[in-house]
Amino acid sequence: MIDFEELFRKFRFEGRYAGCRSYGSGHINGTYAMEVTDAPVRRYLLQRINPTLFSDVPALMRNIRLVTEHIRAKVLARGGNPDRGTLTLIPTTDGADAWYDGEAYWRAYRFIENATGYTVADNVSMYAAGVGFGRFANDLADFDASVLTDVLPDFHNTAKRYRDFTDALRRDAAGRSGTVAEEIAFLQARRKYADLLTTKIEKGILPLRVTLNDTKLDNVLIDNETREAIAVIDLDTVMKGSLCTDFGDAIRFGCNSAAEDEPDLSKVRFRTEHFTAFCRGYLEELWRTVTSEELDSMADAAIVITYEQALRFLADYLDGDVYYHTSREGQNLDRARTQMKLIDEMEQKLGTLRGIVRAEYARAQGEVRR
Repeated sequence: MIDFEELFRKFRFEGRYAGCRSYGSGHINGTYAMEVTDAPVRRYLLQRINPTLFSDVPALMRNIRLVTEHIRAKVLARGGNPDRGTLTLIPTTDGADAWYDGEAYWRAYRFIENATGYTVADNVSMYAAGVGFGRFANDLADFDASVLTDVLPDFHNTAKRYRDFTDALRRDAAGRSGTVAEEIAFLQARRKYADLLTTKIEKGILPLRVTLNDTKLDNVLIDNETREAIAVIDLDTVMKGSLCTDFGDAIRFGCNSAAEDEPDLSKVRFRTEHFTAFCRGYLEELWRTVTSEELDSMADAAIVITYEQALRFLADYLDGDVYYHTSREGQNLDRARTQMKLIDEMEQKLGTLRGIVRAEYARAQGEVRR
């Protein structure tokens, strides 16, 4: 039984404790909304950080503090409200970033009220997400990403993900390889994608930046009244990397017309209109600092990150579903197949997608010059 009133006394909260309840639908950390009275704020967000996934929580929290402090300064400089423009960490009573209860760490944020993270993609929400993620990248363009700790090393190292896949295939722990020969051949035939971004990053062709590494649609909060993007949340996986991987993951997630585990592939299609909407918002914010090499790699990155996720899903299926939670037989295989369907469609449209990126970049420049 969690003693939330005792937890309240561990942080520098304002007001008096009034209650706490489970909040949100996240699967990684335990998240709660803590209500207070007699204070300018109504609620705080309290989280129990998953000790299994994150082994170095002090480093993780240092990453978050450095990044949010940098963004706060940028929001203040443009006359915005930093309590809405980024997450606001609440320190513990002894000034630490998180409190350790003997088993796991707890952290607290100021609750951002009157804002929503959307889970259903349409042109409006994709544009808003593009603005939010683009502003996040632009605000951190002058931040030295090398000071951040890699809390999940090689997270978007697609070459390593391919090696992990081949290892899973060799093990064939669940005895399933003979039933997925077509899927295995599909991924092996596209081995080039494993090195496409990693080689450019290693050679310095793509600059290292602060990356979120979890650019799902609902990780951008949208103001309930203005419908404008206000803040990027869920910063646990903030590390150094290429913005192309963040772009690619947002496209992989937001441009799929069906659920990630949809068994009927006829329902899965790549929505080019959503790609355009995201590009528009993203480049409106980022056009000043994005490089030509990054622009030229964005459309390709959408394929690469989708390929990477297909590798991970199929590898887990071959291993017997030991990493990703499944609720039914074949769910990881269905997840892998949806990624492959998206890859196939993006490959057919690659010239068009590259053209959209360049057109939206030119449009963003032109809008500012008018």
